[in-house]
Amino acid sequence: MYEWVKALHVISVIAWMAGMLYLPRLFVYHTKAEIGSVQSETFKVMERRLLKGIINPAMIATWVFGLTMIHLGGVDWGSGWPWAKAAMVLAMSGVHGILVGHQKRFARDENVKEQKYFRIINEVPTVLMIGIVIMVIVKPF
Repeated sequence: MYEWVKALHVISVIAWMAGMLYLPRLFVYHTKAEIGSVQSETFKVMERRLLKGIINPAMIATWVFGLTMIHLGGVDWGSGWPWAKAAMVLAMSGVHGILVGHQKRFARDENVKEQKYFRIINEVPTVLMIGIVIMVIVKPF
């Protein structure tokens, strides 16, 4: 059972990360679209569908399968790496929440952030993902 749950967890993580890396990139381009333009309205649809159809369900599935693995006893909490990983997963969930807020502001034509901000925030999930993978694979402490 544990291996199946782990496989579903990894699949969910991949889907979540794909969306987390793509959504801020859409925001980068959306900042250049004129409010009310066809392009802006198209970005709104793309952003909403990506968030509601992929990112949100994938995050929920990631958490459900991850917590299930913990429940099944597959993690040595006496080591430091699971705690570091957990902190980074919480941070990733926080970034997810920030992106949800930006999507809602774009949907209301209330974005005030510059393109540079979204270029920077686009890198945060990548850095967190690298840290998480190192904790799980290398288990450095």
